[in-house]
Amino acid sequence: MMFFSLRNRLFLIFTCLLTIPFIVFSFLIPKWFASVIEEQTQELTVEMMDQYSLYINSIATQATDLGKQILVNQTALQWMKTDEASSSAPQEQKLLMRNQVKNHLSSMTVNNSNGMSVSVMLHDGTGAWGNNPLLKEEEWYKEYSEEGNSFVTAHADPYQPTPGAINSYILPLIDMNTLVSYGIIKVNFPTALLEAALKKNKIGQKGHAYLINQHGDNVLTGKISGTPKQVLARSLATIRKSESGTGLLESAFKGETYFVFYQKLSVGDWILLSEVAQSDLFSEVNNLRRSMLIMSGIVFLLTILASYMLSSNIVSPLGKLAKAMGFIERGDFAGAKRFMPTIKSSNNEVGYLINVVGHTVDQLKDRIETEYEANIRRRDAEYKALLLQINPHFLNNTLEIIGGLAAQGKNREVMNVSAYLGKMMRYSLNTKSDVVTLAEEMMYIRSYANILKARYVDSISVEIEEETETKHLPIIKFILQPLVENAVKYSFSEKNKAEIYISAKIVNDQVVICVQDKGAGMANDVLMELVHQENRQEAVSVLQSKGTSIGLRNVLGRLKLYYGSDFSYRIQSEKGMGTKIELCIKYPGGELDAESPDHR
Repeated sequence: MMFFSLRNRLFLIFTCLLTIPFIVFSFLIPKWFASVIEEQTQELTVEMMDQYSLYINSIATQATDLGKQILVNQTALQWMKTDEASSSAPQEQKLLMRNQVKNHLSSMTVNNSNGMSVSVMLHDGTGAWGNNPLLKEEEWYKEYSEEGNSFVTAHADPYQPTPGAINSYILPLIDMNTLVSYGIIKVNFPTALLEAALKKNKIGQKGHAYLINQHGDNVLTGKISGTPKQVLARSLATIRKSESGTGLLESAFKGETYFVFYQKLSVGDWILLSEVAQSDLFSEVNNLRRSMLIMSGIVFLLTILASYMLSSNIVSPLGKLAKAMGFIERGDFAGAKRFMPTIKSSNNEVGYLINVVGHTVDQLKDRIETEYEANIRRRDAEYKALLLQINPHFLNNTLEIIGGLAAQGKNREVMNVSAYLGKMMRYSLNTKSDVVTLAEEMMYIRSYANILKARYVDSISVEIEEETETKHLPIIKFILQPLVENAVKYSFSEKNKAEIYISAKIVNDQVVICVQDKGAGMANDVLMELVHQENRQEAVSVLQSKGTSIGLRNVLGRLKLYYGSDFSYRIQSEKGMGTKIELCIKYPGGELDAESPDHR
């Protein structure tokens, strides 16, 4: 029996309740974080590699186009025939042709956006920018001539017009008529361009990104370092065999797992690699796991100790319980409610009695408050629930209009509609009061009508008449837009044109707001259902309304909830001829007080 005492049961419950969060926060959540980080890292890395690939492709395309321009240029062709060793042209003519080629190449370099430069060289080393008798001994030339690579790795070329390491695109300089090769065209682009963009492909704090060729050599400057050679060699062997252009490889080395992302580029035989160690990738998760484990352990121990002390020191003197009953006897439920938490007891039976008394106090207090405020809360809930049906409905239709205009390429109309929508949204998001003037509501409808005109152009006409005396009438928001929306919808359902008429006039002691169209009209069963609803005073039924009349039901329900007997309506509709809806609000002459008891 001691084991099942209240103290032991509380201790057991607290232990169980805390063990589950302890396990979740210390083990499951960090593990979930690790899986999320791995997935997001893969997605982001692939995206960055794709962007880098597009960047290199753009540079390669520009270099290729630049080389082709030189290939078909008559100045370059005349120079190669004039300056070759077998040419008998005078030295003055050779110098003149070389200067013309230099000027042409300089102009192309100046107009280039990526700092590219161009040089042309004959097979004997004669070049526009200078002669290189050891041309065939250059590593980049061997890479082109022996290995057939048009895009060569980074190198220094003192015979180019711009300083610094460069990568080059090389193509043969041939006579387009005889197809005889005289030399090469060398389009150079700064290696720094590729290196600066490559840094963005690094993952983690210690990750590395490389641009290599099929042999594993660095395409850019410097040597490959940081990544174990074994990991790089195994990854490169797998990449060569793979038919996929992109992928993720995992390689283990000395107890560490390395993630290697790769992408085969369309430029030469270049491969983009991004490598990161698992410990580096998940370093923050591991730190988080350790911190959460320590904090959870401390909180676990402190809570267990607190639960033990709490369960051991519960007391409930009968005198305090009797005093609490005195509060109840005097009808002071608030005082009894405040006093009950001070009663403690380690006796199960007395503790049960205290719980019953406390529950009784709560029930009595809640029952009285509920009965007293039931009608006000019900009306507020109904009104707010009905109001919430408007905004999503309006926003969906307006976004469809903007989407349709954008699809037609009507940019100015999209801007105008966006401006009208901005005015309407500012009106909608003003939550200080649900009551506005009729002039503000009409201005809202004018913005909405402008949106409709932007969409339907000459297929719709919206006429608005508003008597000056009605402008200051306090009215609830969003009563006209659903009616106008329905009028447009049913006008176009059977006809190619919509004619909408909106007016606000004072007739006798009422403000009559009219929305009229010449559309399809309403079915008799819908009209009968609305009349039946009015006779039974079922305004709240709009919350469950389905079908085509939900906008009208919404408006009528909200007006009925707000104005009560001061509101009435008339609907005249004929199939194929149109519908006329009149909302009648009592207006005895002076301005209605929107905060009066009858009008919330």
